[in-house]
Amino acid sequence: MNKLKSVLDELESHIIDFEKTNVAVSQSSIGWHIDHSLIVINSIVAQLKNSNPQEYKWKFNWKRTYIQTINKFPRGKGKAPKAVQPTETSSIEVLNSKLEIANKSIIELENLESNNFFMHPYFGNLNLKTSIWLLELHT
Repeated sequence: MNKLKSVLDELESHIIDFEKTNVAVSQSSIGWHIDHSLIVINSIVAQLKNSNPQEYKWKFNWKRTYIQTINKFPRGKGKAPKAVQPTETSSIEVLNSKLEIANKSIIELENLESNNFFMHPYFGNLNLKTSIWLLELHT
């Protein structure tokens, strides 16, 4: 959990540069990427909290195993689903508000059972431990 908190702290340090863009990396601004990461964190934690741990079933998934093995996402290979794409231009205030929610959300992870889960569109059902790994890697 400490690593996820430190990743959020790093995100926070970049909010001041939210309008900047590095076209060598992405056409989207730093603010868009921060906003996207915060939307992902907040939505995954919400799904984890609302899941029924008794319904969790592990199933082998080669995409998940590959990403876990290399421990990074290959650049330019994935596209964010619409549900986690920011819909409007963010401001520092909006990003700070979402960051505050994310910080509270990750604290709530400590109260969940190990088999609380969420359904990832490519990796299938991810339990709590794997979800935290994904959030750290993604963010």
